[in-house]
Amino acid sequence: MNDFGFQGPTWSTLKLTFLMLGLCLALMLGLAFSSTDSSLILHVTFLVLIAITLFLLLNWFLEQTGLVSVERQMQEMDLIPNNRKRE
Repeated sequence: MNDFGFQGPTWSTLKLTFLMLGLCLALMLGLAFSSTDSSLILHVTFLVLIAITLFLLLNWFLEQTGLVSVERQMQEMDLIPNNRKRE
């Protein structure tokens, strides 16, 4: 059975990326409210909802797959020899 999953640093990078995306979207939403253009507010709000949904789905996916070590991932891809016999 293969163990698929994320490495810890990969997940940290994803969280940081979503934090920066959230900051950019918050700034865009603030600018949209200052322009009082209802269509612009609607579009930016929709982008925020898409980003939140994507982040929640990635969290759910990570819970399903889990974190794996770099060594384990390399063994599964046959990049380093596996000393243990698989049953």
